[in-house]
Amino acid sequence: MKFLIIRFSSIGDIVLTTPVVRCLKKQVATAEVHYLTKTAFRPILEANPYIDKIHCLGGGPGDVPGGDWEATIDALRREDFDYVIDLHHNLRTWKVKRGLGKIAFSFNKLNIEKWWYTNFKWNRMPAVHIVDRYMETIAGFGIRNDGAGLDYFIPGKDELKPEDIPTSHQAGYIGVVIGAALPTKKLPFHKLAELCEKARQPLILLGGPEDAAVGEKLAAIDPIKIYNACGKFNLNESAGLVRQAKLVVTHDTGLMHIAAAFKRPVVSVWGNTVPEFGMYPYYGENYLYNYLGMGGKGPFGGLPYALMEVKGLKCRPCSKIGYNKCPKGHFKCMEEQPVERIFQYF
Repeated sequence: MKFLIIRFSSIGDIVLTTPVVRCLKKQVATAEVHYLTKTAFRPILEANPYIDKIHCLGGGPGDVPGGDWEATIDALRREDFDYVIDLHHNLRTWKVKRGLGKIAFSFNKLNIEKWWYTNFKWNRMPAVHIVDRYMETIAGFGIRNDGAGLDYFIPGKDELKPEDIPTSHQAGYIGVVIGAALPTKKLPFHKLAELCEKARQPLILLGGPEDAAVGEKLAAIDPIKIYNACGKFNLNESAGLVRQAKLVVTHDTGLMHIAAAFKRPVVSVWGNTVPEFGMYPYYGENYLYNYLGMGGKGPFGGLPYALMEVKGLKCRPCSKIGYNKCPKGHFKCMEEQPVERIFQYF
């Protein structure tokens, strides 16, 4: 049975689809699992042992010629899939499904419910994590969530070497993700600076090249205690830094989900978006059961993560994704974050 899973972006969303990939491959005896995504996100999946073949749209090496839609669909049509599992469900995936003409199962994005929540603050979202909603897409095949959580596999070529981390941090460090897709999802600079100043343990700042300049300013607060890794490592190498961290402090980002995949403790800081959208750290029921079976030991009592958010704001959530600046101008969802609370977990 040949399956095509579609999710074009982004980092966190793709990581959140990995339980579907694993359960499909392991629970359907004849399953051959292919995955269609954008070239930029191929590294997330390239070492996943449950994927038989990755297809990319984006004009990069190994992509369909030119990365155009017709060439993509022609190449996919030659694969002769039995089923399409659409975990993105937008106009682009509709084009693929129409072009292939195969039986398709599509993820319900609950856009109407999100619209009600962001515009009228009427929460009609189900109290179900998005992973479990992804899993509903393949329930018709008799597949059940195995409870093992998320997957992230780092290719051998991207494995970190001991010398990649400063000597001062090799005995242990806290990972601090300073970036986010949009400004309203991340702490302002002065809040990040407060966190860095008051931290009592070595920190490694995580983010992309776009975060490097801010990271340098933060690292200058204490060059021995704080190492700026932003822009110095590729995605898989950054995932390796997350895997080795004792604790990860992060905004609502892809690295938050990678941290959960590696079962690292997470302090998750939320601004204009809310956990009720169903994308908080996901560890899987088996891990939570074992964690609770240990008597709830750990930095957060009975859970491997903590959610930090300013409750009671009438303007929140203002968007399901984020903005370049606060629509109200006050940015209370981040300005009122009690950063000092984070230190109880250090």
